[in-house]
Amino acid sequence: MRYFLEFSYKGTAYNGWQKQNNALGVQQVLEEALAKVLRVPIELTGSSRTDTGVHAEQQFAHFDLQDGIQDYELLIYKLNGLIPRDIAVRNIIPVPDDVNSRFAATHRKYEYRITKRKSPFLIDTAFLLRAKLDITAMNEAAALLLKYNDFESFSKIHTQVNNFRCTITEAVWKDSEDLLVFHIQANRFLRGMVRALVGTLLDVGKGKKTITDFEQIILSKNRKVAGVQAPAEGLFLVKVGYPESLISPV
Repeated sequence: MRYFLEFSYKGTAYNGWQKQNNALGVQQVLEEALAKVLRVPIELTGSSRTDTGVHAEQQFAHFDLQDGIQDYELLIYKLNGLIPRDIAVRNIIPVPDDVNSRFAATHRKYEYRITKRKSPFLIDTAFLLRAKLDITAMNEAAALLLKYNDFESFSKIHTQVNNFRCTITEAVWKDSEDLLVFHIQANRFLRGMVRALVGTLLDVGKGKKTITDFEQIILSKNRKVAGVQAPAEGLFLVKVGYPESLISPV
C-alpha cells in the first residue's frame, strides 16, 4: 500500500530535504524514524526539494508498505516522539499505489520573509534587511513573471532538468509593519529559483535594476545577469497542492 506523509520542518539544522552521504537531510531523519516504528526499511519520495537552511510549513512524501497501517494517530504520535522537535509529522494518508507525491502535485507555493528590524524571535526564519525598498517597483517587476514561462535565468546552472518552463500563477510582495513577504505560486520551481528571483527583485527595490532590466533578465535566459541568491533562512515552502479527493484525511 502507498501512503502520503505530510510534515513540516525548520530547515536550519539540515542540509536540505534530500538525504546525502556526508550530511544530514530531513529525508534521512524521517526514514530512520519510520523504519524504527514500522520495523521495515522505508524509502521516502518527496514532493519537492528544499536547499540547506530552507524551511517547510507543508511538505509531502510518499512511501510504500506491504502491511497496512492500523492506527494512524498512534503512528503519528510515535513518530513525533522519535524525531527532533524541528520536524513534525502532521498526517498520514492512504493513496492509490500509482500516485507519486512529486508528479501528482498541481502547484507549490513559497514565501520569502524579510524582517525590517532585528528580532530574537525571527532568528533563522527571516532575512534581516534594513534597506529602504521601492515595493511598488518590485511588484511591477514581479507581475512580469506571470507573462513568461521560461526561467532559465533564475535556475542553478548544471541542474538536471529537461526544460526551464514553469507556470507562475502568483507573484506579489505584501508589506506589513515588521515583515515584507514575497508570495509566489507555480506548478513547479527550478533549483534555486525563488531565492534568485528574490535577490533580483531586491535589486529592483534598491534601484540597482529597473523594471525593464528585470524583464530583459528573464528574456536573456542567462543566470549570470540575474541577482545573487537571497539567504536561505527567509525561504519557506508553505503549500503543496493536490486534488482535494487525493489528500482527504482518514
